[in-house]
Amino acid sequence: MVGQLRDKVLPARQRRGLEDLQQDLDLSAGDSPAKRSAFWTMLTLSSVIAAGGILTDSTATVIGAMIIAPLSTPIMGIALGAVQRRRTSAVVFVVLGCLLVILVGLVASVAVPRSYDLLTNDQISGRTSPGLLDLVSAVATGFAGAVALARKDVAAVLPGVAIAISLVPPLVVTGVCAGEAQWWLAAGSLVLFLSNLVALVFAGMVVFASLGYAGAAGARTERAGRRAYLMLGLLFLAVLLPLAANTVATVLLNSWTVRTKEAAEHWLKDSPGSTVTSVDARSRTLYVHVRGPGELPPIESLLDDLAGRIPDGVPIVVDTTRGRQITAGRVGTHGP
Repeated sequence: MVGQLRDKVLPARQRRGLEDLQQDLDLSAGDSPAKRSAFWTMLTLSSVIAAGGILTDSTATVIGAMIIAPLSTPIMGIALGAVQRRRTSAVVFVVLGCLLVILVGLVASVAVPRSYDLLTNDQISGRTSPGLLDLVSAVATGFAGAVALARKDVAAVLPGVAIAISLVPPLVVTGVCAGEAQWWLAAGSLVLFLSNLVALVFAGMVVFASLGYAGAAGARTERAGRRAYLMLGLLFLAVLLPLAANTVATVLLNSWTVRTKEAAEHWLKDSPGSTVTSVDARSRTLYVHVRGPGELPPIESLLDDLAGRIPDGVPIVVDTTRGRQITAGRVGTHGP
């Protein structure tokens, strides 16, 4: 059954040979100076492009950086080396490449004004709170990339894979957030990158192993193979735990925003013409956006309505259409 599925996904006549894969994925094979020059040049340029796109909140620019980013090459090289149970320099390229991209993000953070709220930037906020669905998408994308590399006839999908897997932008966001001393946000974007990396390695190992690229059996290689799978499993677990926790937190936060909106609508029921346009959460604070022609009811009554609906201590800020922000205080108290 498994063999039939493999033959349908990876037909024998369309499979690439091991030597071809090694030439593509091993930066130390063949004309290594040219390969390394191209890798570092394109990685630096993609990092700068990504930094510019992130700071200007330009999706198109960030997509361009994803397409030219070469970081997936050594990552897939790690997968191939693990399947063959041989030492590879791909890990060094990945680690040094990650440090380079984060450094570019740190330098780019100098251009960020001190009063700037990073979470108002969609390119940043969308990469600092990953969940389990991000890991599922990354695994599927990893399989798409591994299959595209292993087949001769679907190489055209690789640019789409580069866009979907998103390797360089999360690292740039990590550098920008670290430069602004927003360590929690930096950790979130770093976890997103690690989940994508693990997904690529896992998918690559499955596909390459199914093609019979495993090295010759032997005691030493068997131990090396077990260590590789053990390390991958531990890394998967290390990524899975924060993603699961963040998913639970997101579900809870969504329920709190719904309850806050209901309480705020009840709070405004005696104010003709006043409505709650939306409620959103930023930096563990709930923002209630209100539109109305007159004065608002006493802010303390909103906190009273929220008591018991959401946990005590959550900060509440009311944002009016006049551009005025009122710090209501924390749920369970009557003070900021």
